[in-house]
Amino acid sequence: MCDDETAIAHEFAIGARFRCLMEARLARLESDASHDEAMIWQLEHGDHIRRQMRLVAVQREEAMRIRRFLKQSGSRAPRSAVAD
Repeated sequence: MCDDETAIAHEFAIGARFRCLMEARLARLESDASHDEAMIWQLEHGDHIRRQMRLVAVQREEAMRIRRFLKQSGSRAPRSAVAD
């Protein structure tokens, strides 16, 4: 029963506006993580490098959490209805 991920998919529905907000948050997290990761090579101190690497890891972890949440949730209204 636990092996079938589709059995747990869409156990709850979220509104289209909330989904858009979560997708925007996901995009910001991924963009920020890429930018912060690119800055690591400029840092000189080991502690600062470790903190920056931890920041990137936390951003990517949060992005994955949001991605899983969105994948497992259904929408209450179609996206096209919100665009109008």
